[in-house]
Amino acid sequence: MFTADKPFSSFSVDDLEAAKEFYGGTLGLSVRPSDEMGAMAIDLAGGGHLFIYSKSNHEPASFTVLNFSVDDVEAAVDDLNSRGVVTKIYTDPDYGTDAKGISRDFEGGPSIAWFRDPAGNVIAVGEMVDGML
Repeated sequence: MFTADKPFSSFSVDDLEAAKEFYGGTLGLSVRPSDEMGAMAIDLAGGGHLFIYSKSNHEPASFTVLNFSVDDVEAAVDDLNSRGVVTKIYTDPDYGTDAKGISRDFEGGPSIAWFRDPAGNVIAVGEMVDGML
């Protein structure tokens, strides 16, 4: 029987060791090995979980796979940049990004910036509005 009591998100990477270093070392998330397929699990604040697995024919997602809600996107971007994370990945004027890669309230959306993990998956930090979550 279907129950929705333990949801989690998952996505693939092409190099699990690089992902462990990035998510655990660079981003400072709680990374732990998973018994399944030699993968890894990430325990997120608030009780959420991610399952990240290696896939030999991995192709990066063409959309945002993970969002982090922050109170101050500019401070978050400065912090990420100081850790070596590149946040200016979209230069298309359609996203309205500034020199730091921050899209500020574009088309009524939140101030948000995107970056990629070592496998090319897109991640975002943003001042998410209450109605989004």
